[in-house]
Amino acid sequence: MSPSRPFILRPVATTLLMAAILMVGFVAYKFLPISALPEVDYPTIQVQTFYPGASPEVMTSSVTSPLEVQFGQMPSLNQMFSTSSAGASQITLQFSLDVSLDIAEQEVQAAINAAGNLLPADLPSPPIYAKVNPADAPIITLALTSKTLPLTQVQDLANTRLAQKISQQPGVGLVSISGGQRPAVRVQVNPLALGAYGLNIDDLRTTLGNANVNMPKGSFDGPAQSSTINANDQISDPNQYLNLVIAYRNGAPVRLRNVAKVVNGAENTKLAAWASRTPAVILNVQRQPGANVIQVVDTIKRLLPQLQASLPAAVDVAVLTDRTATIRASVSDVEFELGLSVALVVAVIFLFLRNLPATIIPSLSVPLSLVGTLAAMYLLGFSLNNLSLMALTISTGFVVDDAIVMIENIARYVEEGESPLAAALKGSEQIGFTIISLTVSLIAVLIPLLFMGDVVGRLFHEFAITLAVTIVISAVVSLTLVPMMCARLLRHRPDAERNRFDLKAERGFNWIIGRYDRALNVVLNHQPLTLLVAVLTMAVTVLLYTVVPKGFFPVQDTGVLQGISVAAQSSSYQAMAEHQQALADAILKDPDVVSLSSFIGVDGNNTTLNSGRFLINLKPKDDRTLDATGIARRLQQETAGVQGVTLYLQPVQDLTIDASVSRTQYQFVLENPNLSAFNEWVPKLVAKLNESPDLENVASDLQQQGRTINLVIDRETAARFGITPATVDNALYDLFGQRIISTIYTQSNQYRVIMEADPSLQTSMDGLAAIRLPSAASTTDQVPLTSIVKIEEKPGPLQISHLAQFPATTISFDTTKGSSLGAAVAAIRQAEQDIDLPASFVTAFQGAASALEASLSNELLLVAAAIVTMYIVLGVLYESFIHPITILSTLPSAGAGALVALLIAGDNIDVISVIGIILL
Repeated sequence: MSPSRPFILRPVATTLLMAAILMVGFVAYKFLPISALPEVDYPTIQVQTFYPGASPEVMTSSVTSPLEVQFGQMPSLNQMFSTSSAGASQITLQFSLDVSLDIAEQEVQAAINAAGNLLPADLPSPPIYAKVNPADAPIITLALTSKTLPLTQVQDLANTRLAQKISQQPGVGLVSISGGQRPAVRVQVNPLALGAYGLNIDDLRTTLGNANVNMPKGSFDGPAQSSTINANDQISDPNQYLNLVIAYRNGAPVRLRNVAKVVNGAENTKLAAWASRTPAVILNVQRQPGANVIQVVDTIKRLLPQLQASLPAAVDVAVLTDRTATIRASVSDVEFELGLSVALVVAVIFLFLRNLPATIIPSLSVPLSLVGTLAAMYLLGFSLNNLSLMALTISTGFVVDDAIVMIENIARYVEEGESPLAAALKGSEQIGFTIISLTVSLIAVLIPLLFMGDVVGRLFHEFAITLAVTIVISAVVSLTLVPMMCARLLRHRPDAERNRFDLKAERGFNWIIGRYDRALNVVLNHQPLTLLVAVLTMAVTVLLYTVVPKGFFPVQDTGVLQGISVAAQSSSYQAMAEHQQALADAILKDPDVVSLSSFIGVDGNNTTLNSGRFLINLKPKDDRTLDATGIARRLQQETAGVQGVTLYLQPVQDLTIDASVSRTQYQFVLENPNLSAFNEWVPKLVAKLNESPDLENVASDLQQQGRTINLVIDRETAARFGITPATVDNALYDLFGQRIISTIYTQSNQYRVIMEADPSLQTSMDGLAAIRLPSAASTTDQVPLTSIVKIEEKPGPLQISHLAQFPATTISFDTTKGSSLGAAVAAIRQAEQDIDLPASFVTAFQGAASALEASLSNELLLVAAAIVTMYIVLGVLYESFIHPITILSTLPSAGAGALVALLIAGDNIDVISVIGIILL
């Protein structure tokens, strides 16, 4: 029995069933989340450890390496990348795609606990981790400014009233504060004055630590009442510190004011941030991998009025960057294109059928199939994104095909004089198998996509499922609603009812059919030549595939640029602050720039003192003269005149598969167990790559030429005075390492007490001459540091990078205008050979470049799998070995046309274009 028969005979049931599909789809549409792309993020966790005053070498050996050993034992770990810089260690852990982020979090916590005994005992705080990818740009950036309050107070408010609340929202991975001005009490010691009283820095540190404590003191519990014991053991006011008695000399007290200044300041004085040109505290909100960007940002925005109300009126909170605006606009554009495609399809149907009832029937089947798919998308946990909406747009043609095949077969019998009901029953029975076979064959093309792994597979998965569901619903509608409506709406039209438009259109179609008939006869009469052309077309297709540039994913214009500024490796904090503000001034002069946020200093986002970060907000796309990539190139030219600093820019992307922040769009990593080998070979490779016409903005993160003051201790002389290397290290750390010596506890926060040398002694190595060390010898109580050390000035690393526990260096690069990622990859591989890079180096691309290398080998396999699957399905449906080959023989010409179109348009073969080629 025909599957359409019961639906034709029961029009009310069929109508209600279709209405139910429509209603469920509309309801699902309201609840579908909106995003730019399907969620393809690797589960990523970032681990940060701060050890103020430690050099990159100390951070690597004492903090990063012990943690890496433990992390390396996690079975689900896919990649581990670390950077160790002055006072900071950052380790990024990227797990396999099939690993739950919560399970990865448990493994990370267990590894940190296991490494605890190997970490320095005086770490200010244990390693902290966040479920966030550091390479993922913030989804929203907030700027806190005040014209009257100091930034330390603004930072305190940001910590206690904003950051904590925002961090608690679902989907938020990390709220980092750039330019952090966390309040602290700073004790600025004059070591010469200290020595004049016969005191040493060790004694002062111990005294100050004991003067400010917050320890349990017990309680009294009598027969009738109990009491808790408290004391004024904490000091929070700098004036109280100044009056502290630190020793007695000649019966008189020596107070802290005699040897030091005490000020309210910032915990880290080498951090700064700006909102455009205004000093500010910047809150960068990053999402958890897999979280929906728009849902997270909407939640934060709903919370902002409440948070603003909790702040003093003198503090202003402004949204600097909001990445959802471009995502909404992009999805809205695709939705418009979907509606336009439906309208064009309906217009074409009317043009060819020239029959209003016959046009209405397929016109109803299109929205029914598309809206019904929305319900399935909701149940499968999909989102409305560019790829899923593209699947709906593409499916419009397939949906109409099914309906038209059914209508044409039924209309043929109506024109022959049969009643519409009889024609519908007869026609649907004949064509039912054809529609089912079309549906199965179309879905068969998508089967290879569903079994692809890694990032490309994740990208294809939602697209393929959405398209397959739409095709299935289309088949159901074509087998149910379409024949039922044909039985009620189609009528035989006598020739006398045809108007002038019908007659002209008919003559035009007949002319086209006549030309096609003659061309077909020519082809059939010259079969050997036709076969030769088919073979040549296949050869041309293969040739075109090798010629057309290769890419991974189109570079998006999200309206936001992220930048990294890099100055000379010996640059000071003050010099870097001047460079950063000069760059900001130049950037803000650009007519397409709206605002920016920038920051400098070593924190969880920025790893070295000679570098800074920018997040630049552009005007809406329709109001700009260039796309984001073009503006980035222009800004780099406009900032080239700023002396002493280089700015690297790249458009922020919705698809981020990198594990580390890079200066440019693409990365290439070199790994070698011998750290010194990088100094010889990385400059050679960078120089060679700069010669390539396919590459620009080539740079490496190798920074081994920082200015280092090395103290060589004369151990024999030191031993005569009873001075150990630990005594030397402690004295240096106390005066030049921003050492935390105590903590002030309050009800809502904790504030550090920092010891340091007087600021005038911290500007050059001349300050070393003021240090006096305690001596155990009977001849003297104080020994100048310079009498037991030799001072050497030499280059040293600003940061040390590891990949999978081995020393590594990242070379970042962009492709030149008109070039492609595939050409860049080939140029880099060729450069390796040209300089004869030693075999001890292990090289690998990262992020998008790595995904491209993997996808290049998969693309041909994917197309071949789709062809084989189609052949098998068609062979089963038609019970023939030959007919499937006949059908598939059209593929080379279709593929050649697609590749020629890409070549003419100057586009690459990438993830999006491969989808289109497969669907041909």
